Amino acid sequence: MNRIRLGVNIDHVATLREARKTTEPDPVTAAMLSEMGGADQITFHLREDRRHIQNRDARLISEMAQTLVNLEMAATAEMQEIALALHPDAVTLVPERREEVTTEGGLDLLRGGEQYASVTKALKDGGIRVAAFIGPDKAQIKESAKLGFDAIEIHTGEYANASGAQVDKAVASVRDAVRVGKKYGLHVHAGHGLTYHNVQRIVDIEDIEELNIGHSIISRAVFVGVEQAVREMVELLLR
Repeated sequence: MNRIRLGVNIDHVATLREARKTTEPDPVTAAMLSEMGGADQITFHLREDRRHIQNRDARLISEMAQTLVNLEMAATAEMQEIALALHPDAVTLVPERREEVTTEGGLDLLRGGEQYASVTKALKDGGIRVAAFIGPDKAQIKESAKLGFDAIEIHTGEYANASGAQVDKAVASVRDAVRVGKKYGLHVHAGHGLTYHNVQRIVDIEDIEELNIGHSIISRAVFVGVEQAVREMVELLLR
C-alpha cells in the first residue's frame, strides 16, 4: 500500500503568533512536530506583506527540516532572490492579493507569462523544482508546460466549497486536470480547502503525487496537538 505525499502548510501557526505580535506559537516548532507526525514535506507561504510567516521562520525551517521544504511565493524579484538564498527543495508560485484572507484562486499564466517563465528558469537553474498553483483549467495546464514548470498544483477550492450534485462535477474537473497534466509531462499536486472530511475523493484520483494541507490540520492540532493531527491526516492519504 502506498500513499500520496503530504505537505503540511504551517502558515496558520504563524497567523496565530502574529495576532499578538509575540513569539508563540512558533511555526518552526510546528514544522518539526509535523515531521514527527509523518509529514513528507513542510510547506509555507512567505507573503510579500509578511502577514504570517517571517523571514526568520523561512530561514530556520529551511535549515532544520529533515523532510522536503516547499516555499510558496509570488513571482517577484524579491522572492526569487530569497528563494535562491534559502534553496528549498521546491517552490510553488502562487498569486497574491493584499486584501485576500487566503489564496483565492490559481495563477493566470496566460497573462504575464514572460515573468513566470523568467522566475521559473532562474529557480530551476538554481537547482529548485518549480510548480504553478493553478485552477483545473486545460489552457492553464498547457501553458504551465510551455513556460517550463516541473509541476502543477491544482487548486481544489471549487471542490472544497461544492455541495450536492456539484461535488461530483468538481471531482471530475480535478480528475480531468490531472489527466491533462500527466499528458504534458508534469508532476501533479493538489491543495486548498482540503479537510479530514473531504480529502478522500481527491486521494482516490490516480496520479496525484502530493497534497498540501494546512488550515484543517492546524485547526485539529488545537485539540490533539500537531504531531497527532498530522498522523491522522497521513492515515487518510493511504491508497
